[in-house]
Amino acid sequence: MSKVETIELRPGYNISRVIRGGWQLSGGHGSVDKKAAISDMKAFLDSGVTTIDCADIYTGVEEIIGSFIDNLRNECGHSIANSVKVHTKLVPDLARLPDIKPAEVENIVDRSLMRLKVQQLDLVQFFWWDMSIGKATEMLGILKECQTKGKIANLGVTNWDSEQISLFLESGFDLISAQVQFSILDRRPLNGLTDWSRVKSMHLLCYGTLAGGFLGEKWLGKSDPGYSFSNRSLIKYRLIIDEFGSWELFQELLGILKRIGDIHRVSLSSVAIRWVLEQPRVAATIVGARYACHLSKTLEVFKFKLTSQDKATIAMLLDKTSGPLGPVYGLESDRSSRHGRIMKYNLNNLLEKEIPEGSSSE
Repeated sequence: MSKVETIELRPGYNISRVIRGGWQLSGGHGSVDKKAAISDMKAFLDSGVTTIDCADIYTGVEEIIGSFIDNLRNECGHSIANSVKVHTKLVPDLARLPDIKPAEVENIVDRSLMRLKVQQLDLVQFFWWDMSIGKATEMLGILKECQTKGKIANLGVTNWDSEQISLFLESGFDLISAQVQFSILDRRPLNGLTDWSRVKSMHLLCYGTLAGGFLGEKWLGKSDPGYSFSNRSLIKYRLIIDEFGSWELFQELLGILKRIGDIHRVSLSSVAIRWVLEQPRVAATIVGARYACHLSKTLEVFKFKLTSQDKATIAMLLDKTSGPLGPVYGLESDRSSRHGRIMKYNLNNLLEKEIPEGSSSE
């Protein structure tokens, strides 16, 4: 098995360059075998994938990860349990932005600590649905206070481009990373964010690198399926393919990735992930995984690197594409657009019964 690459985001804070995604373990992706999911997390850890991504709004996922960490602590000791790095998010509901109170934000942090069964959150990635509503900077300040209290180790943001992130940096926040959608289909971070991140000493943590599975052998040679999917993830990335170009051009891309993969004896999915990993300022890719059955294929990405010829071949195809255009998350932030209409904006639902005993509330 290939050795998993790691990277240091800040002195002393190292993560694996493939991060196990947690969205697929949440509601809306079918039933989840919790026992199997916890067991498979150990397989990822044993392989060298030490980092897990989740969010406060991924239904049930923080609890599953918390059970895994607790089991690991009991069976393997605190040292092994502490080697797991969990990246969560704090995403207040859109409906709460106008008047959310500082205490509510800290309560969400406390709830994540309780769910994950840890004393400190490794990385909290902040998002605010609409910067024109409420006091986003003030609320990120509450997370900084939580960091001072020892509840949070590192702060990052998600789904913003440099224009939005600059507002926080100018206010004195130390942000180590930005989680953004980045794939060979969606190259919007290359429109300026990667260069800007280098100057600001920030790294990118990238999701959507396989476009919900569209960048895989399963779709090679298949006719256009349209948009009739029960899974929102597939609808989301089918829309991105439209922005990229025609279905025929997408098929041409899959064919190129397959040929390159055959040369390196890896899957076309591994080529797609490797392409992202080799882009500027990319620290890691987040690969969605409900179970460990595809773990060996996921780790293929560390068996090879793209040659100059590989990159040139891919670049020639990408020159034919029409998009996506604009800033990171620009399409999705328009709530009236077809990209925005499929989003769910009020999933946090901070219930009083979930607030840990002794935490603040107003």
